[in-house]
Amino acid sequence: MTRFNELPLSQPVQVNLNRNCLTEPTPVQARAIPPALTGADVIATAQTGTGKTLAFLLPLIENLLKALDAEKNVPAVASVRALILSPTRELAVQISDAFAKLSLNTGLRAAVAVGGLSEQGQLSAIRRGAHVVIATPGRLEDFLDRKLVKLNAVEVLVLDEADRMLDMGFLPAIERILSVLPSARQSLFFSATMEKDVERLITRHSKNPVRISVGGSKMATPDVVDLHVYEVEDHVKLALLRHMLGQNDGSFMVFARTKRGTDRLAKRLSRLGLPAVAMHGDRTQNQRNQALAGFRDGRYRILVATDVAARGIHIDSVAHLVNYDLPQAPTDFIHRVGRTGRAGQRGAASTFSMKSERGAVRRIEQECKVLLERRTVTADIVQEAAELAKANAHPDSAAPNRRVHRSFPGDSAGKRTAGTRPKRGHRGR
Repeated sequence: MTRFNELPLSQPVQVNLNRNCLTEPTPVQARAIPPALTGADVIATAQTGTGKTLAFLLPLIENLLKALDAEKNVPAVASVRALILSPTRELAVQISDAFAKLSLNTGLRAAVAVGGLSEQGQLSAIRRGAHVVIATPGRLEDFLDRKLVKLNAVEVLVLDEADRMLDMGFLPAIERILSVLPSARQSLFFSATMEKDVERLITRHSKNPVRISVGGSKMATPDVVDLHVYEVEDHVKLALLRHMLGQNDGSFMVFARTKRGTDRLAKRLSRLGLPAVAMHGDRTQNQRNQALAGFRDGRYRILVATDVAARGIHIDSVAHLVNYDLPQAPTDFIHRVGRTGRAGQRGAASTFSMKSERGAVRRIEQECKVLLERRTVTADIVQEAAELAKANAHPDSAAPNRRVHRSFPGDSAGKRTAGTRPKRGHRGR
């Protein structure tokens, strides 16, 4: 299959594909969609940014349309026919948006069930006759425990980013959810990597699956993403990042290890006159949505995030990815770097590593099968770091562009001027 019009799709679906300029499938789509259309279970492994969402949505929509058409003379019963599980709220919402585009004028309806949004609104959408529920495991398990939703009519199950869900500790919730689904169903599992825990889960909940691997667990190849590592001590990182921002065009996604570190770095960049916004799990859903929207439309050049944004956030124009702090595991490196070099664009990924972290860098290279180009930090950047440290120690001597602190969306602390100190016990929150 080299073009979508070669598939036996209903007319509304073909129209929607053309409307969204979707004519040629990516490799994972070309290999996963045909068997999924026949109703077979599918296990697909492919790196981030390869089009896995369309690979499961297209057959899901088409098969639901056929099933509903076959039942058109049967009294309608409002029931959930398909379930899509996603690791994060952002990815669930993006899947919902993609579903809306592909199912336009088909009569199919979807509802989202995630934390951080109105519970009553989500339940109302499901009870009004949603054919598809797109959920995070925690929220859906809560609904099941309280007997607020029924999944006894589910015909199609999708686990998207299955490895990430297990990394986040969702295995018990997933097992609980899958235990109440009908055994006679189609199961579609999509993942960037295939660890042992993921393999065991899939083996228990699939029947004679078609297995597809596109690129295995490897990350984007170096001809798509340029990979660099700087050996730099912690107090020099900010100066190096500011230097890179001055030397390179385009947007930057910067990964920090902790929520507190993410907030602190975004605020320090903002004080330097560099438009930055923070995103992590402690921010409200509205704040996270505003941060992503502001980054996408260019109001913020820099998105500073924890690994909550390493998977499933579809932003096609990230020019440069920076690992300000090393990831906790090599697989997290793969997913972070997958945020750049998307949609056929060239990307760059730079990693900041302290001397004491040389072993961790070697482990990333060995397990991810990549080679990071070693780059040196010049003396002028070290000198700039000393000047930044001095200015931070004496706020009144700072440059004019540090006078007013730029606030984050929904951040009530944003009105504090750079010359005033936070109250004791609140620093970095």
